[in-house]
Amino acid sequence: MPEPSRPKEFSVKRNSENIELARDAADNDVSARKKVNELISPIIQYQTNRFCKRFCKENRVYFKCTLNPPINNNDANLCEWGNGSYAWMLDDLSNSNRLRKYKANNNASLFDYCYVIANSLPFYERWKDWRFGCKVYVPGYIRDLGKLAVTVFFGLRSQQSLELIAQTASQPVDEVQSISRKIIQLLMQRNKLHLLNARHAISLSGEQENDHAQSTIEAETATHDEAIDKIEDKSLLSVAWKQLTPIEQFVIEALVIDDQDADIVLNTLKKLNLSIKEGIEADMTNRQQLYYFRRKTLARLHKLIEMQERGK
Repeated sequence: MPEPSRPKEFSVKRNSENIELARDAADNDVSARKKVNELISPIIQYQTNRFCKRFCKENRVYFKCTLNPPINNNDANLCEWGNGSYAWMLDDLSNSNRLRKYKANNNASLFDYCYVIANSLPFYERWKDWRFGCKVYVPGYIRDLGKLAVTVFFGLRSQQSLELIAQTASQPVDEVQSISRKIIQLLMQRNKLHLLNARHAISLSGEQENDHAQSTIEAETATHDEAIDKIEDKSLLSVAWKQLTPIEQFVIEALVIDDQDADIVLNTLKKLNLSIKEGIEADMTNRQQLYYFRRKTLARLHKLIEMQERGK
């Protein structure tokens, strides 16, 4: 597959238009999101083919390739590493934090910005961490729901809206919403809701990750509340974290670790019909109640840690 060329229609745009597009997409404007996805799609397709084929190995024997063009065309079950890589790269290159960092420095277009990142060593190392850091990247009980469920799982994990997931999967929003609710229900039953959160430099689940040097253009330090950032004993934090409910974990991951806007979290809770307080429907929850829930959960987390320290 030839290396993607920079689209002329974007290269001639003024820097202010590129910055505005990135800002609108970061704020989850559907139209802007679609433009950004279309803009960087050639980059992602090219890198997905390069990376996935490089580590295909025995997968080409046991699974049917989903790349374009495919490595093989046998009658086996579909290999989801290609789709998974595409979803991971899309999230890495176009997540809100990434887009907000775009400043058009040195007259770089948004395409150039993403192109440089996608061809950097840190991007490659992060992809390898994702690719080999979790052997079973989609639980079997999610796979049993069908191919659409796998796509929805990746979309939810990438914090995409249900509308965007439906557009990507070419399926009705109602169908995607129904599948997403089934996924959430299954994960909550197994206390695995945290699987919908992308992996971070600081792992609250106790998993260890390698640290890699970050290039200047990618400076991606996670934003943490000071109370968590100053906790040195990660083993105590890991044990305490596992005692939180799935919804408590989800809210802390979203507001504290991912530093997402409260409106985005409220919208997610509403779409997934997850209530943070008994007697109050998800669509009736407001920002003040969400912030109170966050403060109460952080206080509970610290109390659980203190109880462990006293028990040493």
